[in-house]
Amino acid sequence: MQSIPHIIASELQVQPSQVQATIALLDEGATVPFIARYRKEKTGGLDDTQLRNLAERLTYLTELNDRRQVILASIEQQDKLTPELKAAIEAADTKNRLEDLYLPYKPKRRTKGEIAKEAGLEPLADMLIADPTLDPEHEAQAFLNNDQDINDTKAALDGARYILMERFAEDANLLQKVRDYLSREATVEAKVIAGQEAAGEKFRDYFEHSEPLSQVPSHRALAMLRGRNEGILSIALNADPSAQDNMQHAAGEQLIREHLGIVASGRAADKWLTTVISWTWRIKVALHLENELISKLRENAETEAIKVFARNLGDLLMAAPAGRKATMGLDPGLRTGVKVACVDNTGKLVAHTTIYPHAPQNQWEKSKRALATLAKMHKIELIAVGNGTASRETDKLAGELLSDIPELKAQKIMVSEAGASVYSASELAAKEFPDLDVSIRGAVSIARRLQDPLAELVKIEPKAIGVGQYQHDVSQSQLAQSLDNVVEDCVNGVGVEINMASAPLLARVAGLSKTLANNIVAYRDLNGAFKNRKELLSVPRLGPKAYEQAAGFLRIQGGDNALDSSGVHPETYELVQAMAQSVQLDVASLIGNRDNLRKIDAKAFVSEDFGLPTINDILKELEKPGRDPRGEFKTAEFKEGVNTIADLYPEMILEGVVTNVANFGAFVDIGVHQDGLVHISALSDKFIDDPSKVVKAGDVVKVKVMEVDAPRKRISLTMRLTDKAPSPMDKQASPRDRKPIRTQAKAPSQPSQNGAMGNAFADALAKLKK
Repeated sequence: MQSIPHIIASELQVQPSQVQATIALLDEGATVPFIARYRKEKTGGLDDTQLRNLAERLTYLTELNDRRQVILASIEQQDKLTPELKAAIEAADTKNRLEDLYLPYKPKRRTKGEIAKEAGLEPLADMLIADPTLDPEHEAQAFLNNDQDINDTKAALDGARYILMERFAEDANLLQKVRDYLSREATVEAKVIAGQEAAGEKFRDYFEHSEPLSQVPSHRALAMLRGRNEGILSIALNADPSAQDNMQHAAGEQLIREHLGIVASGRAADKWLTTVISWTWRIKVALHLENELISKLRENAETEAIKVFARNLGDLLMAAPAGRKATMGLDPGLRTGVKVACVDNTGKLVAHTTIYPHAPQNQWEKSKRALATLAKMHKIELIAVGNGTASRETDKLAGELLSDIPELKAQKIMVSEAGASVYSASELAAKEFPDLDVSIRGAVSIARRLQDPLAELVKIEPKAIGVGQYQHDVSQSQLAQSLDNVVEDCVNGVGVEINMASAPLLARVAGLSKTLANNIVAYRDLNGAFKNRKELLSVPRLGPKAYEQAAGFLRIQGGDNALDSSGVHPETYELVQAMAQSVQLDVASLIGNRDNLRKIDAKAFVSEDFGLPTINDILKELEKPGRDPRGEFKTAEFKEGVNTIADLYPEMILEGVVTNVANFGAFVDIGVHQDGLVHISALSDKFIDDPSKVVKAGDVVKVKVMEVDAPRKRISLTMRLTDKAPSPMDKQASPRDRKPIRTQAKAPSQPSQNGAMGNAFADALAKLKK
């Protein structure tokens, strides 16, 4: 049996020594961001994605090995552990295989097969399977036993059948053969439960749906499973799609026959054995593996959905910040008014109010005057408008304000409100603004997330940001762990200014806990700004290990040591000093000095403690110290006069912001309170198999309106701007593109592999209705 490091190394296509070194670091309490950034020599340069995969597989294989030991001990205690069985168990590389091997020895309630064995019928079963030429009725005569309620040959043969059924159903090799076959060949069939047609309208595309199990995409799997959970759909596997009934006997029973080497040829026991095989398939194997494979389908779909959510969250967190600019946040509303919050260039709240520009109050001019006063008083440079109810109307108000007072030289930007209400009602917001109304806190969050999305969004539970697909249908613990990993990688990838960071942001820094983050803030409040990184060691409960893990990701601008503003770790400060001396400069003069940095021979500074990867990383960091890896700040300009779905028409070209990327396409906010969908087939002129290769959450894109279904709030968009919106009468349109422009509700088309727009909308409907 291979060791765990060797198994992982083979899967990740790296060296076992890299895996062993990483496991040792993890066991010592090192974090993934720290290992990826500062321990490249030990891991051979494994990046954070490889390290995350390694850690995940390490957990799985460790659990597998622990379970293996329990199973071996259990079978050995039963005195049934043969060398062959032990070898098979030690070679098992999945939990399914391990449990299959354990199945015959697993303690369980008395079964019909066990009762039949106790009644002495096992020899009859063995005789008939070994020699099918024997006559079952004749042989059963010898096993009649009134004391055991075996009063006739039927009872004897039934008992023998139960024994063989259980034996076959516990054959690990047979189960694996059938499992492999079903995984390749079976279809998933969904049907509406009689009487649930009206209640399950949103699942209409799955009322009579069938597709290969191996090809079901995650979003369709989760949609069908949600329909089943809501009592709308039934789901089953069909092992033989050419047959009429689900889990039809032909293919499944043939697999069992071939495995057992039983060929029906008119022998005396063949008819009886055929019944045994049929019952084994229908009652034991088919139901067991159907449940297992549908569970596996859910597991894989959840994994993919979590992956999509994590990717979208990472893109959103890494969106370019507008920077340190005084910002006005507007949280739109109609009857309750527009909440206004002004923050300075550090994010500190300096003013707030509520205005009522919209119906029923209609205080348009008064509201503009109030905004103008605040904007001038606090030298506002940015106006962040939340994209919720009344957002376009409020955006128009901001536009008029800027037009009326051009000397403001401010810029208005539509900002996603996702999660703002969650933050505003949180314990954290209550602690930060105890005397502030909940709705005003939301406006503060909208303003701050424009200044720095990462710093503000870390205050919100990742799941509440809402950039996932079927996020409430997946394992919440796995989702939370995956999203936490994304947040941790993003925060440490960017770095944190320790003298400005909030406790929630500091808590995401490698090596820091919520307690340590709060202690840092408390120390800062009491003693003033940190002057150098070493001062962190004075923070209560922050010891050498936490300092080692966190220091390189914390920044101090204008402190005692110029290196403290960079990503250079304090453990290499002496090394940097030696580099500076080699070109006859002090450290401060070396930082950012490209010409002199390129004169340094990296190989000359390699030692037992620091290898070439670390030296090269230091030189790159010194060239552009503290560089923000996030991109250039860009905004979308929503088209004036296009405020609702009723304002849209085919062929209209608009600018929008990608809000969510799913496996079937991308959702785009075009400013009409309803995201449009760019199906995967309309994202590019070239074939793509993954929308994330073309767009990511936060991208500003140009799209063309293809279809509008106002009653059902569905908007089909394309990023192929040369495409012509299809007409029902267009005979030249291709079969894929010949779609009507709907203005009234119409049943979507039957799902297809590449998916028409209508089908994509059906797949996405659950998400859109959230």
